[in-house]
Amino acid sequence: MPRSQPLPEDLGDSFAVGEARRLGVGAGRLRGSDLLRPYSGVRARIPPRLDREEDPYAEQRRMRVEQALRYAPRLRPRQYFSHETAVALWGGPLPFVPYGRGIEVHVSTLGEGPLVRAAGVARHRGDPRLVRIRTDLGVPVASPVSSWAQSGRLPFPELVALGDFFCRVWRRGVGRPQPGRAPLATVVQLRAALAAGRRPGGPLLREAIEWIREDSWSPRESEVRCLLVAAGLPEPELNVDLFEGGAFLGCVDMVYRAQKVAIEYLGRVHAGSWGADVERLARLRAAGWIVIEVTAELLADPRELVRRVRRALGL
Repeated sequence: MPRSQPLPEDLGDSFAVGEARRLGVGAGRLRGSDLLRPYSGVRARIPPRLDREEDPYAEQRRMRVEQALRYAPRLRPRQYFSHETAVALWGGPLPFVPYGRGIEVHVSTLGEGPLVRAAGVARHRGDPRLVRIRTDLGVPVASPVSSWAQSGRLPFPELVALGDFFCRVWRRGVGRPQPGRAPLATVVQLRAALAAGRRPGGPLLREAIEWIREDSWSPRESEVRCLLVAAGLPEPELNVDLFEGGAFLGCVDMVYRAQKVAIEYLGRVHAGSWGADVERLARLRAAGWIVIEVTAELLADPRELVRRVRRALGL
């Protein structure tokens, strides 16, 4: 089989047909089997094979980002990525979409101007008073604050988890990643965005903002916390470095310090971290802590999860 002629280095992973033709790429090359045709007038290089061990949430987020970058050459002035697509571009968590259902690219037009008309694209009109657009990701995209304020149709736990993600404070501590990194947003900024005008899902957004915390590290942690507090249990401390006699025991997802109860969400565990996790939990138990390990299966049974935590707290 003959090898395809290399494309010019100036072309990115996704590019407009017109740009390719200006760089001397012929029509035949643009019909090559190594190129996708995601939208009219756009070509995209076929990405490497998917990692089948990838977390399904991360896989869908990556797919959303790839879709956006493939559509980017078609963006016109005053158009930008918004809603769920903007969230994905910022790396934020979103609900899992069942396989077989399409995932749309969300494109907004700021103020007046023609709306997008393309298959697989959800079109919106953005109010210049309510939206801030950033370009530091390489494409025009709603800011983290605007992205959260556009997400009022998400389920409540996911809306809280998204706020937790944007407002996370990267504190210093033993082995903590990227200490001092600036958060993508603050609760003060989110409140100001809601006060600027009416938005779809406004009541839910205003309720969710009261539940946002700066120390949650994952959407599943946020979901567990929301579940426990909604059931009437005390709110736990989040991602606490625990010590015993000056020795570091570990950083724990959720802690009830007075009762010495630790809650750990067990997501997809990689071989490199499994042993370290086992030893960390063993140190906690040896120091007299009650450790509740939350799996995806336990999270799917909220009553049982609440029962275990309530019993551990002696309530």
